[in-house]
Amino acid sequence: MSLRSDPLFLSVVVPAYNEELRLPNTLAQILAYLEQQQFAFEVVVADDGSTDSTAAIVNEMAVQHPGLRLLSLDHRGKGFAVRAGALDASGEYVLLCDADLAVPIEEWETLYGWLSQGYEVAIGSREGLGAHRLGEPWYRHMMGRVFNLIVQTVAVGGIQDTQCGFKALRGDVAHDLFLRAQVYGEHAPTVQGAAVTAYDVELLFLARRRGYRIAEVPVMWRYGTETKVSPLRDSWRNLRDVLTVRWYALRGRYHGLNTPLPMAVEKSAQRGG
Repeated sequence: MSLRSDPLFLSVVVPAYNEELRLPNTLAQILAYLEQQQFAFEVVVADDGSTDSTAAIVNEMAVQHPGLRLLSLDHRGKGFAVRAGALDASGEYVLLCDADLAVPIEEWETLYGWLSQGYEVAIGSREGLGAHRLGEPWYRHMMGRVFNLIVQTVAVGGIQDTQCGFKALRGDVAHDLFLRAQVYGEHAPTVQGAAVTAYDVELLFLARRRGYRIAEVPVMWRYGTETKVSPLRDSWRNLRDVLTVRWYALRGRYHGLNTPLPMAVEKSAQRGG
């Protein structure tokens, strides 16, 4: 089957900012796996205004891999890049995957198992029975648990890990949710340096409000020593994002969530997640 034949079954969206060192290996692993499958796919690298050779690497690899393509963006942070990539994707399913491939691409099959049962959103989780966290410093784990407590209290209760970058959605659901996202929407300002964000919280908040079923799926996750996360800077930014979601909700910025958008196919009626 042609990798670019229609309809596409899976779109893998990889946000990237100055990833010339990690991206070649990540893309090689993703493409090696996907090219062995029997479904049509695309890999969309959403380049968040990189100033290194990230774009050149993607374009060079795309010559040999027609399922790979580059989406060039202004530098507005990870949340904006993920949103742009998901809205540009055309697969029946959309998989969001970090540039460090902390969760092996093969875990897609685990998430798809839940999507195939009727769930609209399946998120990788580093918590719960069956999850494996490899090489993570104890202080990072503790910071994550404190942040999750805040998230559950303020915005999205009942989900143990909103921040794992490995998430899969039905394609129409991805478009529906990201079109409604506001914290890192189309008017997001440009930023300086790496900007890790809590866009995930707004995404899952909207999914809950829209009545989509969310499956939290334990996965294997490996801590990267070359992580771009800054404990102090990004903890503050993520906290601000969570509070912004709650503030927007209180101000009625998310009104009309029961109304389908013109560009999104309305989901079949199912109970809330």
